[in-house]
Amino acid sequence: MLTGPIPKRNLSEMFGIYPVLDFIDLSNNKFFGTLSSNWGKCKILKTLVVAKNNITGGIPPEIGNLTQLHKLDLSSNYLSGEMPREVGKLASMLKLDLHDNQLTGGIPQDMGVLMEFLDLSTNSLNGTLPELLGDLKHLFHMNLSNNVLSKKIPFQIGKLTQLSELDLSQNLFTGEIPSEFQNLQSLGTLDLSQNKLSGLIPKALAELPGLLHINLSFNNFEGPIPSGRAFVNLTLEEVKGNEGLCGNITGLRACERKELVLIIVLPLLGSFILLGALFGVLRLRDRRKQNSGVEDTEVNKGGLFAICAYDGKALYKEIVRSTEEFSETYCIGKGGCGSVYKAQLPSGEVVAVKRLHNIPNVAKDRSFLNEIRALTEIKHRNIVKLFGFCSNAQHSILVYDYLEKGSLAKILSIEEEAKELDWQKRLNIIKGVAHALSYMHHDCSPPIVHRDISSNNILLDPECEGHVSDFGTAKFLRRDSSNWSSLAGTYGYVAPEFAYTMKVNEKCDVYSFGVLTMEVIKGKHPGDLIANLMSSKLEEIELKDLLDQRLLYPNQQIEKSLISILKLARECLHVDPQCRPTMLIISRLITTC
Repeated sequence: MLTGPIPKRNLSEMFGIYPVLDFIDLSNNKFFGTLSSNWGKCKILKTLVVAKNNITGGIPPEIGNLTQLHKLDLSSNYLSGEMPREVGKLASMLKLDLHDNQLTGGIPQDMGVLMEFLDLSTNSLNGTLPELLGDLKHLFHMNLSNNVLSKKIPFQIGKLTQLSELDLSQNLFTGEIPSEFQNLQSLGTLDLSQNKLSGLIPKALAELPGLLHINLSFNNFEGPIPSGRAFVNLTLEEVKGNEGLCGNITGLRACERKELVLIIVLPLLGSFILLGALFGVLRLRDRRKQNSGVEDTEVNKGGLFAICAYDGKALYKEIVRSTEEFSETYCIGKGGCGSVYKAQLPSGEVVAVKRLHNIPNVAKDRSFLNEIRALTEIKHRNIVKLFGFCSNAQHSILVYDYLEKGSLAKILSIEEEAKELDWQKRLNIIKGVAHALSYMHHDCSPPIVHRDISSNNILLDPECEGHVSDFGTAKFLRRDSSNWSSLAGTYGYVAPEFAYTMKVNEKCDVYSFGVLTMEVIKGKHPGDLIANLMSSKLEEIELKDLLDQRLLYPNQQIEKSLISILKLARECLHVDPQCRPTMLIISRLITTC
């Protein structure tokens, strides 16, 4: 730790002016003095971090000259005065952290449109929340808590569809929660506590798919607490201080009959409207079916081989030849859905071929073929590329990219290979799978549900980076109701609700990801550890009992990351699927671990 005064109380005079400087981090020291305007002369500076020091004075507006600045962190100092408008206009800014200072005045109207992280908490900022904040479409974290911001929360905040954390607590906001908050589909944490907000809690808020934590305490809300996903585990601490609220929470008054009528009648009314719309859609679909005969005839003309990026018919013949008609010699894996073969094409390229078991010829099924075409368009660094699908009367096969290192399950089962997967590599595998599933669930249209996430379906490249495979198989098998149970996943990874709903959705993938995460960390399937983890507090379980004993105990930094990821895995394994986070939330949170 460095101590003492900044020479002449000027950081830039201490370090000079460096035209080629692009990164500097002086955080966690005991520097005092002021920030110099000369920092604005470091034209290519991308990261400036002076957090957790004793810096005083204002933020020099000349910092606004740093047009390439991505990250500005001046948090936990004694900075005062207003935020310069020039800082808000930095177009390349991704992260702005000024929390825990003594800044006053309003929040600048303009902020860099690329902003992803904004923390201005624990200052004395006042005035209204700028409506233009709603234009920060990449923002996933916004903390403006513990300030003196007032008036209504602008409805434009509902445009921040990527937002996962929103903290507006300890301010003076008034009015109702904007109905546009229903658009915050990525929101995982919402804190509106200690304000002067009023009115009913919007029912749509309770239905946000990823909302795990919500605090509405010490406001003036009234009426019934909605019964939805975000409110399943709500406690009195999170709603106390609202005298007009009622609901089924210990310590909170029960709702009177007239209040319950509102809860029941409004959803019923919405249901009637929905049924009417559904009836209209069905009528329209029937009419379209009557006019589709000609197109169906065209599809039914023989088998379809050209789904692949290659000449499909020629490719199929080469695969049959190179595997000697799917000889066991070339088989590299078997599962409930089919067998996987290694095939070398005349070009020298090696592909993995999955021959599906007991599948009829689906080449005439246009909707299925369109689905496969869509799957071949998927491009993500952590997803094994699906080249295409070939089918005839004898065989139905899926053609994938070939990853020589093989499956994660195989590697974890061999002690020497498992030891090569150190903690950092395992963390990277978990993160890669999280990013892949987030892409499939939230960036593909329509969303793709894998349905069979397991260590057998995670393949590793030479750098030991994880790749999700077999994401086309489950959709294919779904068409055969007799195989419904086998398509839904591998035993030990299947979400508990599948036993009684027989339906799969994104939250089933989330559960499987939680099991997989524990397996990667433990080195084997967690088994009964899942029940122990869910029935106890994580703090009560020895970390070493959750770790692969074949590896050395992790260092402090890795240990911290493992604990954070295990907490996320625990959330994924919740019995109630509505209480599990979305993969988008997980992907973002896991990036910081």
